[in-house]
Amino acid sequence: MSNARQKAIEAIANTEYDLNQIDFRATSLKDLYGSLVFSEEVQKARLPKPVFKALQKTIKQGVNLDSTIADAVASAMKDWALEHGATHYTHLFQPMTGLTAEKHDSFLSPTGSGLAIAEFSGKELVKGEPDASSFPSGGIRATFEARGYTGWDPTSPAYIRETPNGTTLVIPTVFVSWTGESLDKKTPLLKSMEVVSTHALRIVRLFGNTEARKVFSSVGPEQEYFLIDKNFLYSRPDLLNCGRTVFGAKPPKGQELEDQYFGTIPERVIACMADCEAELFKLGVPVKTRHNEVAPSQYEIAPIYEDSNLATDHNHLTMDVIRRTSEKYGLVALMHEKPFAGINGSGKHNNWSLATDLGENLLNPGDTPHENMQFLVFCVATIRAVAKYPELLRVSVASAGNDHRLGANEAPPAIISIFLGDQLQDVIDQLERSDLKSTKQGGFMEVGVSVLPKLPRDAGDRNRTSPFAFTGNKFEFRAVGSSFSIGGPNVVLNTIVAESLDFIATQLEVATKGGKPLNKAIADLLPGILHESKKVIFNGDGYSEEWHKEAEKRGLPNLKSTTDALPILIRRDTVELFGKYKVFTERELQSRYAIFSEKYVKEVTIESNLMVSIARTMILPAALRYQAEVATAVNATKAAGVDAAAQLEALRELTDVTTKFQAATAALEKVAHHHVDGEPYAHAKYMKESVIPKMVELRTFGDKLETIVADDLWPLSTYREMLFIK
Repeated sequence: MSNARQKAIEAIANTEYDLNQIDFRATSLKDLYGSLVFSEEVQKARLPKPVFKALQKTIKQGVNLDSTIADAVASAMKDWALEHGATHYTHLFQPMTGLTAEKHDSFLSPTGSGLAIAEFSGKELVKGEPDASSFPSGGIRATFEARGYTGWDPTSPAYIRETPNGTTLVIPTVFVSWTGESLDKKTPLLKSMEVVSTHALRIVRLFGNTEARKVFSSVGPEQEYFLIDKNFLYSRPDLLNCGRTVFGAKPPKGQELEDQYFGTIPERVIACMADCEAELFKLGVPVKTRHNEVAPSQYEIAPIYEDSNLATDHNHLTMDVIRRTSEKYGLVALMHEKPFAGINGSGKHNNWSLATDLGENLLNPGDTPHENMQFLVFCVATIRAVAKYPELLRVSVASAGNDHRLGANEAPPAIISIFLGDQLQDVIDQLERSDLKSTKQGGFMEVGVSVLPKLPRDAGDRNRTSPFAFTGNKFEFRAVGSSFSIGGPNVVLNTIVAESLDFIATQLEVATKGGKPLNKAIADLLPGILHESKKVIFNGDGYSEEWHKEAEKRGLPNLKSTTDALPILIRRDTVELFGKYKVFTERELQSRYAIFSEKYVKEVTIESNLMVSIARTMILPAALRYQAEVATAVNATKAAGVDAAAQLEALRELTDVTTKFQAATAALEKVAHHHVDGEPYAHAKYMKESVIPKMVELRTFGDKLETIVADDLWPLSTYREMLFIK
């Protein structure tokens, strides 16, 4: 037991973990749920009635909040937090790092007489001031221009975060620069939610609904992740520093037997999951589903749908709770899109829909969608949006990590298409022909076992290869990466659908004001839209080569990498779209173009430097030691007068691969340290075209060495260990 890898295995074998830290048999879910949230129920109990009503109008209708109301809310929030043991408060925001950030301030203020009192004003609730120059800004803030503001988001309730040595009041906020531009993921999301609500309400009004005051985009993100023993992390500098393995040979067993998906969850993992769920329940996160995913040691957690803003906040919370809780069980959570080459990576299926504040799902087709004209309008508007702006959806999920996953026959292709299913496709075909008459029904399945009831069958199948699939009463955007904030993809989705709803509402309003009946106006308008947009509809195998050829014939874009997609952000039509609806200014789009380019460069730089370091200090020494051992064995065999041809061949192979490995290491180091002139995107393109190919070449030889170097000399924890030792 000499190297870190072997010590990791020894530590796992000799460690026992307490798997009874949470017991739902002794803990009521109803008592847990929302117990640490400054929820509507808590607000109602603690706020004066006029204050409560004013706050609810702000949350549910977007009415501006008066400063005197903020003072009353802050006072009640402080008292509630102190009762839960809070000593500090923090404004939690979502900078362009893709993570969350926070600065803690104490409630205590010295009185000047050796005493202190707990204070928290409306001003402190509403606004904070972190250093804007220390977060990615893409040129909006220079190093010497540090001022930025966090602003309270009342639509996302405050909550208590418990830690071993105290609790903190957490207040969700936006983050903007001193000059007013958004520096975060949340501000544009809130803007996009208002825009889609505005134009969705126009459609709803045409159908006679005068009671709905707002339309919400709702999301249910399915979070995939890996759990491996934390001891393995210490023998894998690549996992520790960049979240994925840059070396690693294919294991003898991967996911070939298909026995992981929905399989029995290991005891340590399910104990960790139960603990995570308990923490999330306290925080009001409506987690619903847990299961094994396709790859070994891969899992999923999924919530019930919530408003996009709250769902985004809760997804950040979910990732944070999984990371923190897993450590209690000696595990580490990996959120990278592709921690292990050759087996399934992790995504975050973004289930999106629209609903009124009265609870009506506008994408629910009902039993007879051919008669549900309101549904058809919203459905066709979404189809039109995806057909018109597929490149924006693609760039919304672009990253160095997601490039490893998209199009890899485990995730949706980079070609954005829509799956409708048999029932809806039939209705859409009828609509395009202006011949709406019927709806296919699913009926029942006869299983052939007398004791089993008849099973109702859905009218359409599902399609896991589609990046944008209709799944009953929502659209599932399957291309989002597991480490992503869902804020970015939903900003795009809300905005492009708002543009389509705006277009359709305008046409219908003109037609109906001219005396045309609404249904006639719809019947005249939608077929033409479908004729122009149907190129994006594809119900077949998105993994097939035939589809790639067909998509090219249809003129669908195939942006295979992040560097292919990034220029879309600053294209003139993108600037005009987001400017028209006041979601992003041109300067904000330019900043994101720079930020995402820089992020790509930094991630690839870290990975390439790690590869060189691991190659020189870990893999090469192991290969040379083994080479010396084999050479000694060859010489000893020859000296004994025995034929050493086989041993000599093994030595030749080892020497050949080691030599190529050294040359590939030098080649990667050379291109990785080459300086490129130009803007951040030029650097990103250089990384894609020059550095990544050299990384792939080096990995080929490194992974080959893993298969021929003696196991007791190999320094890196292997896939067969990390994925299967629980």
